Amino acid sequence: KKALIFYISTEMSGRNIHMQDSYRLKEHAVTIYRLALAFLFYFVARILFFLFNKDLFELNGITDFLSMCLWGLSFDSAAILYINLLFILLSFLPLLINTTKRFQTILIWVYFSTNLIAYATNFVDFIYYKYTFTRSTLASLESISQEPNKAGLIFSFITDYWHVFLLFFICAYVWVKLYKKVNTTKVSYVGKLKYFGSSVVAFIIVGILTIGGIRGDFKHSTRPINLVDASRHVSSPEHANIVLNTPFAIIRTFNASDFKKRKGVSQEIINTTFQPIKQYDNEVTEKPNIVLIIVESFGREYTGSFNKERNIENYISYTPFIDSLANHSLIFPNAYANGRKSIHAMSSILAGIPSFKTAYTSSPYANKKIASIVSALNEMDYDTSFFHGAPNGSMGFLGFGNVLGYDHYYGMTEYNNDADYDGIWGIWDEPFLDFTANILSKKKQPFMGTIFTVSSHTPYIIPEKYEGKFPKGDIDMHQCIGYTDFALKKFFDKVSKEPWYQNSVFVITGDHSNQIHYSEYSKIVNRFGLPLLIFDPSGKYSGVDNSLAQQIDIYPTLMTIAGYKKPFRSWGNSLVGDTIRSPFVITHTGTNLLFLKDSLIYMGNEDKALGLYHMEDKGLTHNLMSEKERETEQMKAMANGFMQDYMNRIIEGRLDVQ
Repeated sequence: KKALIFYISTEMSGRNIHMQDSYRLKEHAVTIYRLALAFLFYFVARILFFLFNKDLFELNGITDFLSMCLWGLSFDSAAILYINLLFILLSFLPLLINTTKRFQTILIWVYFSTNLIAYATNFVDFIYYKYTFTRSTLASLESISQEPNKAGLIFSFITDYWHVFLLFFICAYVWVKLYKKVNTTKVSYVGKLKYFGSSVVAFIIVGILTIGGIRGDFKHSTRPINLVDASRHVSSPEHANIVLNTPFAIIRTFNASDFKKRKGVSQEIINTTFQPIKQYDNEVTEKPNIVLIIVESFGREYTGSFNKERNIENYISYTPFIDSLANHSLIFPNAYANGRKSIHAMSSILAGIPSFKTAYTSSPYANKKIASIVSALNEMDYDTSFFHGAPNGSMGFLGFGNVLGYDHYYGMTEYNNDADYDGIWGIWDEPFLDFTANILSKKKQPFMGTIFTVSSHTPYIIPEKYEGKFPKGDIDMHQCIGYTDFALKKFFDKVSKEPWYQNSVFVITGDHSNQIHYSEYSKIVNRFGLPLLIFDPSGKYSGVDNSLAQQIDIYPTLMTIAGYKKPFRSWGNSLVGDTIRSPFVITHTGTNLLFLKDSLIYMGNEDKALGLYHMEDKGLTHNLMSEKERETEQMKAMANGFMQDYMNRIIEGRLDVQ
């Protein structure tokens, strides 16, 4: 029997230990050490993620956090093993050259080129989570992919959040140093038969463990773990984002899609709850001009007129003009977004099509013919225009605007004066709104103008000439929203002098929320809260409506205001003159569906109910599922009914009235 001779060279704390092993046990131990380093740094990233966003999480103590870290190991394992598939393969293949210097150099490049790129995505979410309230997924890339100024945006992100990049480079440096602390050197193996035999056994074992780790389970009947599985291990839904890691979220949404046909809910429930085909009989003697203003990142938190009854301690409003306009408008203090990003708002507001895990506008179905407020008004001989001060094509608005059928698109190209460019997103709101007012005043009536502002956005800058004019507030967003509010005031001051003003209806809302200061808006449901205001200079629409409202209600509301009499597809409700209105809100956290109706909030994922809460429990802290089983099933049927009709109509191309 041949002797087994060990020779390992391990450089630890400046010392070398030599070994040679025909069974490669210690060589494999070095590989396991290298993989263990990834787990260590994912743990560090989870701590940092929590520290950067601790105001958005309510924990009962360190044991809560450690418990989430423990559950997070499953998701870390799946991500790390998936990312390191090539590294593992090269490390365990019986090539007889695995321990040579050249091969080890290849290994270190494979290891860090994959691991550090994936690891960096965790650091992006240290900041990005504050705006989306979910871990980034593959769909998160859709926004920046539509931006002409990608380099500028990335540079701005790096300069604004340099400390995050510094933390990443420190972690990367320490990771590399620790990797190099344990190295193998070239080994001349004896006993080739035993070498290959033991290598095959090790390769099979590692392969099985890797597959199990990626799947999250070894049971054949169990599907691979997904984002929703993180919610199984936490008492509060937002804590799932601590359990998760960003590389896992991206990997699990690769080639994933919201869009698949569904069944199981009766058409009677769908028709009774949502009445997808609507028809209004509102008499309009003179078609009004319609001006729809979507304010970038306009969370409800910033506007005093929408927070009067919330009793928020030491509350300060940063929108004096909107507050004054609200006194003469019909406002909805309980309105919500149907998505998390600007691109989600585009389809929700203009076509009544919400977005869930994946934005409808980024789906394979986005170029299909759809009914919308734009197509309806075009049919009624309106002149329709879209105004967005960013570079033409930004956010995908130009392309989707063409699908909707706008007659005109006005962007940075049409503005044609880069002297007013903010250097990041587009033309400052004040001059671009002035430009918009001039264009609208030249239009033949009736016209419809959709305005999407740009200035109230990271990196939270305002024109130098206004430095010190607006309150800095407690977060960067406060000064920016103050500037945009001022720009809107100047816009209204100008258009109020125009002859078309009196026969016009203005709708103001936001696309999504942004930075949070008050704890009331840290609550999961309130993170989707938006202002929604309808202003008619004649005073026809006024008052406060505290019932539920949402972005997809704007489409049928404008159909009513314009006097459109034909049947049309809409899951939302008209907020004016609808005697059969059944208020509800549906939105998506990025992981789970939220459905609000009457006095309850339902949370689910596909066909699975995850929670039922009182409407007052916006933080989703007390789950009532076990106490209210009948109500849970009712809410589940309605929520699933919406998703069933939504999915099937999109896939079958029935977004008109069929």
